[in-house]
Amino acid sequence: MKKTALLFVVVAMIGCNNTTETTTTPPADTVATATAPAKEEAPPPMDSATMMKKMMEYATPGEMHKMLATSDGKWNTETTMWMDPSKPPTKSTGSCENKMIFGGRYQQSTHKGDWGGMPFEGTSTLAYDNSKKMFVNTWIDNMGTGIMVMEGTYDEATKTMNLKGKMTDCTTGKDCEMRQTYKIVDDKNHYMEMFMTPAGGSEYKTMEMKLVKK
Repeated sequence: MKKTALLFVVVAMIGCNNTTETTTTPPADTVATATAPAKEEAPPPMDSATMMKKMMEYATPGEMHKMLATSDGKWNTETTMWMDPSKPPTKSTGSCENKMIFGGRYQQSTHKGDWGGMPFEGTSTLAYDNSKKMFVNTWIDNMGTGIMVMEGTYDEATKTMNLKGKMTDCTTGKDCEMRQTYKIVDDKNHYMEMFMTPAGGSEYKTMEMKLVKK
């Protein structure tokens, strides 16, 4: 059963481990001046036993996944948003339900509430990538058509997850930098902050959310 579940990982690893080198001869008049880009060395061949061991390590939930699971359950949310840093924020309340999926490998968070009198729905998927040693987060909601992707690490001392990524600024059509902190205050209280850096601008706080477990 485990070998069947690892089929897609096997295909991916084989694809990453096998590269085809092609050589293109530059025009004669550019040979003397062109600088060839540095070639990344191909990884050494890997025997099947080592490959299987690495795949098992990659696919097996660990301590970070157990930490995520402690947040499973239903939460009440209170959200404050700044559409313009120079103007007063708007506030709203809602709910969130966290649950581990795919055998405890990912945490799915489903949010519901209202925004400006309109119903709001959003879904987050949070992973801890055993190979990258990093958290990876995606977010989608009914207020847009894009996907926000962020990566980062967890600081055990402050119990805070620090994520960075990009999302589309719908006012310009360009990517903008995003930063998020998620702090586990205690078992019943969590606190999230979101910051945005628009293209050519300075970072400002766009949102904060207080979560209280039901």
